[in-house]
Amino acid sequence: MATNKQIRDRLHTLKKEFDELRVGKDTLLTVIDEAELPEAVYNSNAIENSTLTLSDTEKILLEAEASVDASPREIFEAKNLARVSEYLRGKAETHDLDKETILSLHKMLMTGINDSIAGRFRKAGEYVRVGTHVAPAPEQVERMVDTALRNYASNHEIYTLDGIARFHLEFEHIHPFCDGNGRIGRVLINWQLVRLGYPLVIIRDKEKHLYYAGFPAYRDKKNAKPMEKVLTLALTESLHKRITYLRGAEIVHLSDYAKKAEKTIAALTNAARRQNVPAFREKGVWKIAADFS
Repeated sequence: MATNKQIRDRLHTLKKEFDELRVGKDTLLTVIDEAELPEAVYNSNAIENSTLTLSDTEKILLEAEASVDASPREIFEAKNLARVSEYLRGKAETHDLDKETILSLHKMLMTGINDSIAGRFRKAGEYVRVGTHVAPAPEQVERMVDTALRNYASNHEIYTLDGIARFHLEFEHIHPFCDGNGRIGRVLINWQLVRLGYPLVIIRDKEKHLYYAGFPAYRDKKNAKPMEKVLTLALTESLHKRITYLRGAEIVHLSDYAKKAEKTIAALTNAARRQNVPAFREKGVWKIAADFS
């Protein structure tokens, strides 16, 4: 089941507003992306069971001589993923996603962590599994990646966000690398979004149960709807955040807004999670424009 027309129309309206407001404000959008980077890195690594907290991640990325009680690998994972994300912001607007780009991104991610596998697909004898899913044989990987890229680029009948969701599901099914598949897969989501003029999104660790549920649904029943929903909510929240900043609105905590509006915080938080109100998270805290009505 593909994303319905009501959701498509809503995202189209938000995208149109975003495009109108962003004119002449590239600096503001860059500042938002940079401020959001530690949160994005923290969440993607946490999904892969990193023990780093958001505070740890901020120290590693923002403080030159940060002292963090973490393994060298986890510190490299944070720094490398940040580097990949920064590279993405500078390149994705003008470069289509291709196999060489995927390999380059993986090399950036894994250099200093495991140089022997950095920037290459799995080769003969290198098998991986995720839970009960055994990934395709190494000999099939490159062909399957080529097919996934070709299908994504050529199937114009599929709604954009649905196409990105399906590519992500296929990519993670292939699991083309020995390590780093999840992180790179989420980077590729953002590459595809930025290439199409959308802002970056964050898939959050607190909601990884919804994200993970998308993989068996697609593998067992070819049902991409759960992943489409995850990406739709993430993109809607990202658009709401940037539109609020671009408007120059006063931004308040959702809890403070609830008091002023005489509404329960529970009801507003539920509406925020469903993106039925233009709320967004910063460091896990829900916020909203003070003038929302």
